Formats: sequence, C-alpha cells, structure tokens
Amino acid sequence: MLLLTCLIIPAQAQKPDKKLDAMILGQYPAGEPGATVLVARNGEVIFRKAYGMANLELDVPMKPEMVFEIGSITKQFTAVCILMLMEQGKLSLTDDITRFIKDYPTQGHTITIHQLLIHTSGIKDFTSVDDVMKKGRLDYSPAEIIDIFKNQPMDFAPGSKFQYNNSAYFLLGYIIEKASGMSYPEFLEKNIFQPLDMKNSYYGSQKKVIRNRAYGYQKDGDEFVNAEYVSMTNPYGAGAIMTNLDDLFKWNTALHECRLVSRESLDKAFTNYTLNNGDNIDYGYGWFLSRISGSPTYEHSGGIYGFRTFALYLPEEKVFVTMLSNRDDMGPGTLSTKIAAITIGKPFPEEKDTIHLAPDVLKKFAGTYVFEDSAIRYIILEEDKLYSQRKENPRYRIVPLTGQKFMYENDLATIEFTERSDGAMEAVFCSRGPSATGKRTSLEVPVKTEVEVPLELLREYTGEYELQPGFIIKIFLDDGKLTEQATGQAAFQIFPSSTTRFFLKVVEAEIEFLRNQDGKVDSLILYQNGKEFKGLKK
Repeated sequence: MLLLTCLIIPAQAQKPDKKLDAMILGQYPAGEPGATVLVARNGEVIFRKAYGMANLELDVPMKPEMVFEIGSITKQFTAVCILMLMEQGKLSLTDDITRFIKDYPTQGHTITIHQLLIHTSGIKDFTSVDDVMKKGRLDYSPAEIIDIFKNQPMDFAPGSKFQYNNSAYFLLGYIIEKASGMSYPEFLEKNIFQPLDMKNSYYGSQKKVIRNRAYGYQKDGDEFVNAEYVSMTNPYGAGAIMTNLDDLFKWNTALHECRLVSRESLDKAFTNYTLNNGDNIDYGYGWFLSRISGSPTYEHSGGIYGFRTFALYLPEEKVFVTMLSNRDDMGPGTLSTKIAAITIGKPFPEEKDTIHLAPDVLKKFAGTYVFEDSAIRYIILEEDKLYSQRKENPRYRIVPLTGQKFMYENDLATIEFTERSDGAMEAVFCSRGPSATGKRTSLEVPVKTEVEVPLELLREYTGEYELQPGFIIKIFLDDGKLTEQATGQAAFQIFPSSTTRFFLKVVEAEIEFLRNQDGKVDSLILYQNGKEFKGLKK
C-alpha cells in the first residue's frame, strides 16, 4: 500500500504559532525538566523550540540541540536495519529465528523475523523478568541477556495475539549482528548515522561524554530526582539510541525519500498486519499505524528511566512532529498529536468548546454499554460529573461538547450518545482509529462500598513499597486520606473496602496490605488486570 503521494495541504492548515507555545508551556513550565519540539511540513521546519531545563543541578536551560535517550523510538531504526539486510539478501522476513540464534528454544513453534517485528511472536517480554530488571545497572553482552529470558514460557502461540514486546526487538538487534557480521552499534553508525550526517546520534552510553546531553528526571512526590541508572546494554535494539530533534528530522526525511531502503521495502514497514485470525493489529515494522481525523499517521512513543519521547508522521500531508522530554512522569504523545492536528487544520476539541449540562440530563446517559468490539464501558455519574471507564482501564471524565457528544478530559477520544425511537441508548466511541458502537444494557455498573478505617491504622500503611527494582508505590496521607503514587505517575486517593483492602476509582485496581508474624505491615499486593504484584516495604 503506497501512502507517499504528495498531496496539497488543505487551505485551512495552520502554521504553529503562539497558541502552541501556550499549550507546551502548560505541560513543560519554566524551571522544571522540559522538552524540545520540532514540526516540519513538506520537508521544511516550521517550528523548533525548547522548553524548561536540561539540567536542574547545574541550572542549564533546555535548547533544541539537546540529545535525549529516545527509548522505543529505537525500534524503527532496528526495523529498517532488518529491511536493509533483507535487500542485501542476508536474511528473509520469513526466516525462523533459529537460522541466526541456533540454540534458541522455540518450544515447538516456528518464530519468524516478521513476527518479531510486529510483536506477535509470543516470546516473554524481558522487562517482566525479575532477573533482567535486577541487573539493569550492569553491562552484559546480548547473548547473556538472551540467556536470561529465552527459557521463559511462551505467552501465546506465534501469530495468535499482538502483545508489545521488547524481547522481540532485542532479538532483532542480535540477528542484525549475526546477519551483518557487525555489532548492532557499528551497523547503526555505518549504515544510518554516518550516511545521513546524524552527528548527534549514538548507541546510548551512561559512561561516554556526550555533548548537549539532557539529563533525565523522575518524580518523587512533588520533587524531581535524578533518574534511575540503567546500562544501555539492557534496552539494546529495543531502546538504546540517543539523538536529538534535528537528527530525527533527517532520519524521517531520508526514510520517506527512500534513501535507506526502496519504496517497496518501506511499504512493508507501514503495512497494517494481521493476526492468524485476520484481525488487524495497527502496527507495522517499528511504527504504530493510526489516524488523526481520517489522516493516516505513522508514529511511536518512547519511554526509559527519566525520558519520554514521541515522533509522528502524516504521509498525506507530509507533516512530521517530534517531542523529546527529560522527565518520565508524563508523556508528550497527546500533546504532539494535538500539535499535528492543528498543523493539518484538523484540531481536536478543547476545553473552551465544552458546554454545561444539568445533572438530570447527564444521568440519562449513565449505565453499562457493550460495544461491537466486545469492550465494556461504564458511564458513571458521580458528584454531578460524568465519567467513562472501560473495564479494567482508567476512568476518564467526559465533558459535553453538545447535548449528546462528549470529549474525554485530557485525552483525544469522544463519545456520542443517541436515544433510539424504541428508547434504547447507543453510544459511538471514537478515538483515533475506527469508531465503535455500543448499546446500553441492563448490566449494573459495579459499585464498591467504602468502610471507615481509623486514622491510626491508615498511618501504619504509609511508606514505600518496591514492586520491582526502580518501580515503587508510595503510600502516604494527604489531608487524612490514604493516597498512592507509583513511580512516574500521578497520585491518587485509595478507598477502603475493608480494614486491609483498598480500591482506586480512576482504574480497576486494588491494594491489600499484609503483616508479618510480628504484626507489622511489611508488604502489599497490587491486584490489576487479573494479576497480582507483591511489593515489599522499604
């Protein structure tokens, strides 16, 4: 499928202006870790600016040239390296991975390079394996890391499910080495960074002195702290690249001018592949495939200790947007997408577009809706505000744009309600892909009952609980109410359903506090998405 045709930009498309400044400053204020932003259209940069601080301790302001760890945006580089080797005849996308990793235990399955590229291999993601995460600070060879996760049970049969997977792109990095005879960093340097004059791009290192390096920060309560250290041998082909705005723009331009691989090969990267049952996965080779108001997008986010990144390209409008941030408590994806939408003249609704509806009007929309994609959404009226919560997902406030249409607060989705002639209520949910229609059912919205818990008991639960190295849930009292905050996330009140078990309202999750033989609270269990995660009190 060819999506590289040059189209005329709609007359209403806009050049970013002061409005964008205000939007970005609202998320990255002066004096805090910040971000760099670049917008290009038709191959020309039309907006390039830096916000906030690159180093808090040395009081260094951010500038557009700063170099960031880009996390999983690395995956598109790894995917293109594979396509290069395919064109050179050194591998085939249908090759079983055992052609290059002969001792890999495929557990009776055929696992192909193609399945690694599209996250359908079923291999265990190494970021969920304790042994890997505990050794994140140490330098290892790719083979040593692979040995840690390769004998883990498969999560599913190859091709039967899409599940985002860092192990897959780690293995692809190793396959690049085996097929090319070069190390993965050397292949990147000789085949991408040098030919494209990407002088600010590196295989990441915590030891090397890197000019214009932005330092990463994490949030601890209300304060910023230096990001957790991780050896870049750990993310490898899944997330080890460091670069800046200008080099990412060079990379995107060269790709779509077919200077690295042929158009036929590039199209493979932007094909919406399917599972064995024919369902689309909305992922190509190293890019998610989505839309902004009907306009196709190729995009990916990145997240690694202290950094959150995003890059998006609209092939029809030839608009490229990227944001790189040195704080990991919030991602730039939504903001980048809003900027792209403004640039192509298809802005998303904003708070200023909302209206007020009386509580009795909001009440008629409440209930449980079952959608055609089998999703269940609860529409909840609470304290005269309407919320939408997909089963086992976070709760979002929805705010009326009209008498029937609502926007999701701090999100890009909308939901529109329609009362049919027979009195049945329907809802059309639209995010950035195809819309889905749901019907209100007689199923009740689950309601958890709160109980009273003495303040003295709540104090016993306060403290920090480590679920895995670098990931901590902090439990504290805020105005007498028990509150939790996970590493890199916002703080939320938790509500008691018993004297030891608490639930969140923003997401379907529960926390249970446990005592040791001496009667002291020494751990908790987080229950979420059908799984249990134990955290020990520090």
